[in-house]
Amino acid sequence: MSTDSTTSGSATSGATPSGSAGGPLAPDLLALLDGVATATLSAALRARGYTDIFIEGARALRPGARMVGVARTLRFVAFRPDLFAEHGGGFNAQKRVFDTVNPGEVIVIEARGEPGTGTVGDVLALRAQTRGAAGIVTDGGVRDAEQVASFEIPTFARGAHPSVLGRRHVPWESDVVITCGGAAVCPGDVIVGDGDGVIVIPRQLADEIAAQAAEQEKRDAWIADRVAEGESLDGLFPMNERWRARYEGRSTD
Repeated sequence: MSTDSTTSGSATSGATPSGSAGGPLAPDLLALLDGVATATLSAALRARGYTDIFIEGARALRPGARMVGVARTLRFVAFRPDLFAEHGGGFNAQKRVFDTVNPGEVIVIEARGEPGTGTVGDVLALRAQTRGAAGIVTDGGVRDAEQVASFEIPTFARGAHPSVLGRRHVPWESDVVITCGGAAVCPGDVIVGDGDGVIVIPRQLADEIAAQAAEQEKRDAWIADRVAEGESLDGLFPMNERWRARYEGRSTD
């Protein structure tokens, strides 16, 4: 088991952790989101003009992992020796986030898409797991990747890298708006991850997006059943009025 950062320097960087804006997700909303795919959720967001909601390049370390939670944000800036000496050591912004993350929160790390060093390792990931975090997402690398992948907590990253903190990054601040994998992430946004990747749902849209996506999944399952029965896609996918009437149990006479 290895450490995630050095111990020199001060711990004065970053904002004081305050948790996610808006609090935890309501149980019914959480259940809805946990039952739909990111692909379906992204279609509902696209219909409202939200197209840059993908955390590009972040993939699950453990195949089959799924994650739903509320964003807790952490930002790294590019490495510079003087900045790292001041902000990189001690109880820095990175350690404070992992040490104070709340149940149901997803730690989302802005690493500028730089995979050439670890942004989280086994000790920090284990701390997040014991705190009840719903997941970890970084657009950078993960060290101790095989160990982290074996943990219960879902972790999504651009890949693995053995380097310690201080090669490419300085932990700078937390609980601010960040850009992770090309997507803007606000504290309190809803984060959903599965085999297709990770998406960001603005908190104010979460209820309607979840409801629409759940209905879409139900409709798509019905269509898939008809296709399995041998029906043509023509007029069925997407449904024309005749097929929609059958789906809704209405008479077409």
